[in-house]
Amino acid sequence: MRKLMFLLAILPSMLLAQNKDSMMIRTLSNEILQNGKAYDLLYQLTKQVGGRLAGSPGMVKAEIWGQRTLEQLGADQVWMQECMVPHWVRGGKDKAVITEINNKKANRVLDVLALGNSLGSAGKTITAEVITVANFDELEKRKNEIKGKIVYYNNAFNPTNIQPFVSYGEAGIYRRSGPSRAAKYGAVAVIIRSLTESVANDPHTGAMAYTDSLPKIPAVAVGPRDADYLWHLKKGFKVSLSTNGKFLPDTIGHNVIAELKGSEFPNEFITIGGHLDSWDVNEGAHDDGAGIVHTMEILRAMKAIGYKPKHSIRFVLFANEENGLRGGTKYAEVAKQQNEKHIFALESDEGGFTPRGFGFTTQNKAQLAKFQSWLPLLKPYGTETIIDGGGGADIGPLNRTFGTVLSGFVPDAQRYFDLHHARSDVFENVHKRELLLGAVNMAGLIYLVDQYGL
Repeated sequence: MRKLMFLLAILPSMLLAQNKDSMMIRTLSNEILQNGKAYDLLYQLTKQVGGRLAGSPGMVKAEIWGQRTLEQLGADQVWMQECMVPHWVRGGKDKAVITEINNKKANRVLDVLALGNSLGSAGKTITAEVITVANFDELEKRKNEIKGKIVYYNNAFNPTNIQPFVSYGEAGIYRRSGPSRAAKYGAVAVIIRSLTESVANDPHTGAMAYTDSLPKIPAVAVGPRDADYLWHLKKGFKVSLSTNGKFLPDTIGHNVIAELKGSEFPNEFITIGGHLDSWDVNEGAHDDGAGIVHTMEILRAMKAIGYKPKHSIRFVLFANEENGLRGGTKYAEVAKQQNEKHIFALESDEGGFTPRGFGFTTQNKAQLAKFQSWLPLLKPYGTETIIDGGGGADIGPLNRTFGTVLSGFVPDAQRYFDLHHARSDVFENVHKRELLLGAVNMAGLIYLVDQYGL
C-alpha cells in the first residue's frame, strides 16, 4: 500500500517531466529540420576545403574554417588546442599492372591505392610473382613459398554479418598488420582486397602499421572487381607495382574546440565531436564530415532556441583520427592536466545515414538502464535501439583516462563501407534529410544527459 501511495504521489511529476522533455526535444527537432545548416556546412567543408589529411594544407584550411564557423554559430568561447600530428604523403600516383599470366605477356591495369602510413617502393618498380592467400592461416601454411613474391590477401567481408562494422573489424586486421606478417617471410610487397562489399571497383585506402623489427614493404588495396580477378587467376601471374608514400616530419595540428558554459555545473563537461581530418583521395563527406556538421548543428540549434545548458558542453572537431589519433589523445591529456571532470562524451563517426540508435560504454548497469528509459522520448525521431557498447576512437582516451561514459551515434550502416576511405566519399552521396535527423537524435540525447546527469 505504501509503495502504491508513493507511486501515485510521484506519478504526476514524472508525467510533467516527460512532457517537458518531449516538448524540448520536439523544439530542437523542429529547429533542426526547418532551419538546419548542417548540409550547407558540409558543402563548405567538402567542396571548398576538400580532402584534409593530417599535416596537409587541407588540414590547415579545415581548422581555420572550423574555428571561424564555430565562432559564427555563437559559442561562448572557441579555441585551438595544439597537437603534433603525423605527416604522411602519398607522393604520386599508385600503380599496379599484371604483366604476365602463365608465362605470357599481359597488360592488365589494376585500380589500387597505397595504404595510409605505408612506405613507397623508393622510386623503383617492383615486379614479382603473386602468391594469393585467403587469410593468415593460409599464409602460415605457405610461408616457405613467399620469399621474393608479392602477397595478395583475399580476405573479404563476411556477408552473413548483419552489422557491417562486425565484418570491418574482422577484415581490418589484414590492412593493419598484413604487410608486416608477409614481410616476415620475405614478401616484397602486399596487395589486399579493399575493406568493402561494394560492387564498384573503387579501391579503399586506410591506415596500416609496420612492425619495427621487420622490413617495411609497399602495400596497396585493390578495387573489389580487380580483387575478384586476382582471386580467379589464383597463381601463375606477375604484377609490377610502384608507390611513393613517405613520412615527412611531424607537424602542428589542432583540435578545434567550442564551448557553451554550464549554468549549474560549469566544471562538469559533456563532449560532442567528430574528426576533422579525412583521407587525401576523397572529400571525407561521411567519414567524418557528417560527424563534424552534426556537432556544429547541435551548437547552432541550442543557441537558436535559447537553450542554457546545466553542464558545460564542448563541441570538438578532433585532429588526426585517421592515421594517428593524436587529437583525441591530446584532448584527454590536457583534460587530465587541468584536472577536469568529464562525465559524458558522444561521438558521430559512422556516417550521415538514417538514425538507428546509440551505443553506450559504461560499467554501471543502472546508467545503461537510465539511458534505455529515454528510448520512448527519442524513438519518434528514429532511435530504435540503445545498446551496451559504443563510443568512438576520439573519445576513447577520455574513458581510459577518467572512466568517462561514452556513447556512439549509430546510423544505418549498410552503405557506409561502400564509401568508406574511397574516392566516392563525396558530398553528393550524403542525403540532407538523413543528415539532419542524425543531428536531431544526438541533440535530444545531449539534452537528456544535460538535464538529468548520469
